[in-house]
Amino acid sequence: MRINAIAILLVLIPMSSISSFAQAENLNLMPQPERVVRREGSLAIDGSFRVALEGYTEPRLAAAAARLVRNLSKETGIPMNDRPEPDGSKATLVIHCDHSGEAVQSIHEDESYELEVTPQQARLTASTPVGAFRGLQTFLQLVAPGPAGFSAPAVEIKDRPRFPWRGLMIDVCRHWMPVAVIERNLDGMEALKLNAFHWHLSENQAFRIESKLFPKLQEMGSDGHFYTQAQVNEIIAYARDRGIRVVPEFDMPGHTTAWFVGYPELASGPGPYSIERHWGVFDPAMDPTRETTYEFLDKFIGEMAALFPDEYFHIGGDEVNGKEWLANPRIVAYMKEHGMKTTDDLQAYFNQRVVSIVEKHGKKVIGWDEVLHPGVPKDIVIQSWRGQKSLADAARQGYQGILSSGYYLDLMHPAWQHYAVDPMEGPTTDLSPEEKTRILGGEACMWSEYVMPENVDSRIWPRLAAIAERLWSPKQVKDVDSMYARMEVESRRLEFLGLTHRSSYLKMLDRLAGFQDSQKLKVLADLVEPVKEYGREDARDYNSFTPLNRLVDAARPESIEAREFAKLVEDWRANEARIRKVLTKWRDSTVELVPLMQRSNLLQEDLPLAENLSSAGIVGLQALDYLDSGKPAPQAWVEQQQAMLSQAAKPQAELLLMIVPSVRKLVQSAAGNGAP
Repeated sequence: MRINAIAILLVLIPMSSISSFAQAENLNLMPQPERVVRREGSLAIDGSFRVALEGYTEPRLAAAAARLVRNLSKETGIPMNDRPEPDGSKATLVIHCDHSGEAVQSIHEDESYELEVTPQQARLTASTPVGAFRGLQTFLQLVAPGPAGFSAPAVEIKDRPRFPWRGLMIDVCRHWMPVAVIERNLDGMEALKLNAFHWHLSENQAFRIESKLFPKLQEMGSDGHFYTQAQVNEIIAYARDRGIRVVPEFDMPGHTTAWFVGYPELASGPGPYSIERHWGVFDPAMDPTRETTYEFLDKFIGEMAALFPDEYFHIGGDEVNGKEWLANPRIVAYMKEHGMKTTDDLQAYFNQRVVSIVEKHGKKVIGWDEVLHPGVPKDIVIQSWRGQKSLADAARQGYQGILSSGYYLDLMHPAWQHYAVDPMEGPTTDLSPEEKTRILGGEACMWSEYVMPENVDSRIWPRLAAIAERLWSPKQVKDVDSMYARMEVESRRLEFLGLTHRSSYLKMLDRLAGFQDSQKLKVLADLVEPVKEYGREDARDYNSFTPLNRLVDAARPESIEAREFAKLVEDWRANEARIRKVLTKWRDSTVELVPLMQRSNLLQEDLPLAENLSSAGIVGLQALDYLDSGKPAPQAWVEQQQAMLSQAAKPQAELLLMIVPSVRKLVQSAAGNGAP
């Protein structure tokens, strides 16, 4: 009776309370569904697991069902039959799809689903195959081991996304990313219900796609690393099978040096041009004043528009400094003749011409903030790297937009910081209801200056899960501790799907340790993070040939161990025994760690970090001793330790020792003999 009453009440209480109830019951769902009601009992998952398809079906829906079974078998270690069960009454999971989706998936695709799990059977209902794909991922997350074996808890879930655009951009130009890297990250996107893959395919450093009309683009601008059109078709099909759209980006008129290596006539300067090997904003830009530029782009965009079925085509448009234009007397004369006062006016003219070409080939334009200029057609989409104010300004002017500011994964910010960014907060809250409908969602960005196939997954995952939840789940789902707990579970599950963010970390540490036991090094590596924002740019002269094989390249963007230590320090009295154990390990770590680091030229730059870790352990233990004594620590001691910790907090070898703030809290508490 009490269980039934709770179930009835759950239908009526707010979604935030429902989510809290689900979390309390250890339902590790990420993103959190819109509505979850927990029922009594669970559905056993064993070798007899079978899936049946009812209603509308198609090959990619059958493939998704089979893929679910294979993934479930991998995660449970139980052999399973992935062929569909013709008799729904005998199936463990029944998938009912009402009708087909769009021939070419768009932002209007219905992704909603309902999932009911009882002790007898699970039933997934969706209007379209894409909705079914989303529900299958939720079902997979529900399965967990228990005392009686693997099972899925009895639940009722009704779910749909908050935003229609939930994306990931991967830059494959500054460092090459093979097909396998793209496909395994598409698998991760599917798992987190992301639906837009933004493929950054051209840059100053490389042109990464085969053009049959202009073959010198890839032949001379890629160092031999590019996707053939057959591979592009493979990736598009792979993504479509997972309910993911593929949006290509060809940045123009700037970020185009690699174009000019094979086709210098496109450029505004005299050349000659070569592939850029360094990072930054460069002067070369397309010549907006020559009709031959637009004739070339008409043919090229037509070729690419035919290759990519998605309705959107990204033209970049960012970071054009105008220097090459102003250095060309002919272009300056053209600007004067046509009443263009600034290079922004010239770029606006270029954008208008390119937009008309893209639209001629049946596509809609996306561009970064800089493409927004009076006169640009209202049906373009603005991708904002500048923030919610830029997004709101665009919406007020009638433009749709997606937010990327706050979702730049390459800046190495912690998951909670990304989780706190919402496309519909800050300046966008003042928009009218109609203007708010123009905010399509958001997109995480993975720029590749400091990543390679070996570590790119660790820079994307698991933090992307936090962004995925922000874009899918109800706005009131904001519990950071819950997010971290569920993200850790999802992080481990993603490895079973083929991601390498965890395994590559250990392999890179093994290499740094000379292929010896890297556990000693892991003590330090678990507590450091790469410097934030663009700190690596100023540290040394990087280029596309610089090996990314140092500790800063292996270290994770966020130290979960440092976060957990900070939580312990918040209530040091209750956690003193655990804190002492950790501090003692840090204090003693140099005994084995320093000799290992001295033997490796790759680790010698990190020796100060090891020494600072040991010192922090000593200081933390002394602070606890003062706290236990009941007497404040001497002022001279406090000042000495604060100075040491300030030094330890500074970047070393482009790394930050993340436990310093927590040890500082212990020192401050010892100074006043109080809780941190």
